Amino acid sequence: MINIDELKFDEKGLIPAVVVDSITKKVLTVAYMNRESLEISMEKGLTCFFSRSRQELWLKGETSGNYQHIVSITADCDKDALTVVVEKDGPACHTGTDSCFNDLVWQSEERAEFSLENLYALLKGRKETLPEGSYTTYLFQKGIDKILKKVGEECTEVIIAGKADDKKETIYEIADLAYHVMVLMVEMGISVEDIHKELASRHVIDHKVKQEKMT
Repeated sequence: MINIDELKFDEKGLIPAVVVDSITKKVLTVAYMNRESLEISMEKGLTCFFSRSRQELWLKGETSGNYQHIVSITADCDKDALTVVVEKDGPACHTGTDSCFNDLVWQSEERAEFSLENLYALLKGRKETLPEGSYTTYLFQKGIDKILKKVGEECTEVIIAGKADDKKETIYEIADLAYHVMVLMVEMGISVEDIHKELASRHVIDHKVKQEKMT
């Protein structure tokens, strides 16, 4: 772990800070810190920046309530830029969106990015627009009972494939199960972040249990 004195602030005493969501890994915003705001951030465990337009410190969330709880702060190899990983209480952008980065400029058609968050967003869009001919639309139109039935069926398929020790088939069936579970999540208003937080809380409990068993 390096000392704050090793960081290289620019001629105005500032250092850029790239703020990243600890759950989605999405870049939330890029702001600036001076030594004082960085020290406050480290002391409070909350992001505090220096506003270049107002020429003053500002604690993120102080007026909006959308605090950013710091998980870690990491300097780059030149020690003149920071990555700040956070858990956020609300939107990161003043416009009310989760991130300040929303306007796509260019995207490769061959290298489409996949993530559970993107899949969730796609399924949520299907529920809102209900495009004809979509299997997802069919599930949402049939409702919770049909969705739960499919989740149950896919659970059985995973068990059968796993019992047969068929790795390829098990992967295929787990993917089917994951899809139907995410349809259920959208139907019930459960987000990927909700599941992540629940698993994270269990990880802490599991870690404590292991420690108790070792002592």
